[in-house]
Amino acid sequence: MSTVGERIKQGRNTKGMTQKQLAKKLGVSENYINDVENGRKVVEEKFIERVGKVLGGDLAEMTTLFDNIAYEERKSSESNLKTHNAAKANKVKETINEVWNDAFSSVLKSVGIYSYDLNKPIGKKELPVISNKIEGYAQDKVLYIKIENDDLLGFRICQGDLALANLTSEIENNKIYLMDINGERVIRQLKKLDSNKVLIISNKNMVRTETAHPKDIKVIAKLNRLEIQL
Repeated sequence: MSTVGERIKQGRNTKGMTQKQLAKKLGVSENYINDVENGRKVVEEKFIERVGKVLGGDLAEMTTLFDNIAYEERKSSESNLKTHNAAKANKVKETINEVWNDAFSSVLKSVGIYSYDLNKPIGKKELPVISNKIEGYAQDKVLYIKIENDDLLGFRICQGDLALANLTSEIENNKIYLMDINGERVIRQLKKLDSNKVLIISNKNMVRTETAHPKDIKVIAKLNRLEIQL
């Protein structure tokens, strides 16, 4: 029940009037009075003035009551608006944060660091993603390989260095690869001699070479860039 409704009901009962009698004097239906008293109808100031005259209440008091109620309603409305705006602002902030998180996840990607067996990552590094690629290669094909020995010391590739690589099974001339040969996984430079011969090069203390048929070599990844450890 609203404050206005309570005051009207209180005044009506004080006068010993029924809802029907009050409704008749005000020229409205009994249901209308019932709705007002139970807070289901919003009344205007003029109606309150008419009620005040019929019930013999203080007109100034009734007007003040109306003003107070209007003030409370405005305050409640403003409070609800502030709550709504705050909730909206929080939602916008959350959306912005999500956008930035998505943006950063698109700009940077974690690239795993692996030993030669490639079983599981032993670390990771963040690299930029440009045009949905990392260093020009598909994101799911890029990895770091931790150099395990000095077999290519002559090429300034030392144990502990990190080589950025991409998974591939194709041989390009004069490139360095992680590969399987003779039951061993190694990093070597490959040089094509012809369609049936490949020169396999290591360079620890001196250059060592051997020839093999391409079918005897299982290329796993091509090394593209070296990050040395100081």
